[in-house]
Amino acid sequence: DTRIKATVASTMYDMTRVNANGYFDSEDSEEARYAKKQSLNTLRTEEYRKGEYSRGGGCVPLPVPEDAPFFVKDYSEYYKGRCYHKRSLNSNDGWNSIGCMSFMNQPILKYSNEIRSAVLIVHGEKAHSYYFGKDAYENMIKDSKYTSNKELLTIPGAVHTDLYDNPDVIPFDKIQKFFKENGVG
Repeated sequence: DTRIKATVASTMYDMTRVNANGYFDSEDSEEARYAKKQSLNTLRTEEYRKGEYSRGGGCVPLPVPEDAPFFVKDYSEYYKGRCYHKRSLNSNDGWNSIGCMSFMNQPILKYSNEIRSAVLIVHGEKAHSYYFGKDAYENMIKDSKYTSNKELLTIPGAVHTDLYDNPDVIPFDKIQKFFKENGVG
């Protein structure tokens, strides 16, 4: 939207990438994507026939098993613990099982290096999702004429959910200054 003067993306997720390639690009192959599409389309057909759809499961109930990856623990502590809500999909049954299928064919960040307005990407250094923010920033400035108003701000020691609700970690002053410097507010 060319009317937007400045954008802050905090603890961003590249949904097209994670759906097409899996976490940490562990399923980044034509064969893996095809198998995933086959599975999702089989489920889609079955659910259409039944007239109902399934949910993906939401976050792991507390307490999270000790051997779970850190990001699973982090999400569960947030969605099942300190920020549980009865209507939150992540707190309960999760998203529609086939709901993100279309993301597999949509690289929505493909033309990010053409963004002319100011962009600040804020991410936690220890966030499992840090690679999304870091790579999005690098792709946004690669071969771009519009780099002077782009910034990646890495918050030392912060994890993914710290930037959801931890006022001691969220850089409010920096965000306010960024918006003001770019004609917002």
